[in-house]
Amino acid sequence: MQEETARSAIDTFISAFNASDDAYVTGLLSQALTSDVVFWGPLGRSEGIEAVERFVLDIRRHPAGTGTMVRCSAVDMPDEWARYQWVFTTPDGGPRLAGTDVVHLRRSLIDQVIVFAGEIEPSTD
Repeated sequence: MQEETARSAIDTFISAFNASDDAYVTGLLSQALTSDVVFWGPLGRSEGIEAVERFVLDIRRHPAGTGTMVRCSAVDMPDEWARYQWVFTTPDGGPRLAGTDVVHLRRSLIDQVIVFAGEIEPSTD
């Protein structure tokens, strides 16, 4: 049951990147995130749905064109933390970015997001 709740919040969060119109982004994020969400993204730490909305809108306005964000793994959830992998692809064979997000859930909503963008290189040790 807990994994279903996490999967639902995560998929709603991801759907904000793929909304048919920018006007739907805030509503989708409000269904997935707490109002005081802490977002650890590529540009550092930010707080609140508005900060996440700015990030999502920036991704939606990618210079190579509007891309598609998809969850490409199962949701792995030990206790209140969950992780999943995602892929963002721009149209016409443009740039592709993959990564892993780790999220924390509170009362069925995501209250922390940690974004790990890019692949992790194999260890040379």
